[in-house]
Amino acid sequence: MANEVKIADPGPLGLAGFGITTCILSLINAGVTSAGAMGVVLGLAIAYGGGAQLLAGMWEFRKGNTFGATAFSSYGAFWLAFYFIVKAAPKTGMGVFLLFFGILTLYLWFGTFYLNKALFFVFLTLWITFFLLALHEFGVLGSSALGGWVGELCGLLALYTSAAIVLNTTAGRTILPLGKAYRTPTLAHGVSA
Repeated sequence: MANEVKIADPGPLGLAGFGITTCILSLINAGVTSAGAMGVVLGLAIAYGGGAQLLAGMWEFRKGNTFGATAFSSYGAFWLAFYFIVKAAPKTGMGVFLLFFGILTLYLWFGTFYLNKALFFVFLTLWITFFLLALHEFGVLGSSALGGWVGELCGLLALYTSAAIVLNTTAGRTILPLGKAYRTPTLAHGVSA
């Protein structure tokens, strides 16, 4: 394995692409920014939330990180799909889309029990966001504001986690804490903190 090329951690890139795109869409959902800003979200959905995050997922496959590969590839694909369906999907169709990504996020959240607390809270707030927004699309919640505010928190947590990994790696010590995992992994394969 002496010829194996080491690659940088793609996690901070994926988290930043996810975080920024999520924050801007969440401001619209919360009613802070007008729906006219959706063009910004759609641009980010293709380039950063979609494209950069999908690339991060592919690099996580290369690193052997099953969790990171599944998460970043899935959410990169989410943003690419969002770009194509947001204006054309009926409300119930969008509700089903959000519901199933909520289910994916819920089981990924269980995986974060073995990672760090920062990721635990990113995924906790994300599955709650998906379910709240799905309920809104199904007509159960009259407003998307609650989902928007929880989504905003989720996006900010993702940006914090990205910043912590970049700064901690660059400094060679903990600048911003990520928090220890709630559980110790029993398998070393495919697990990274």
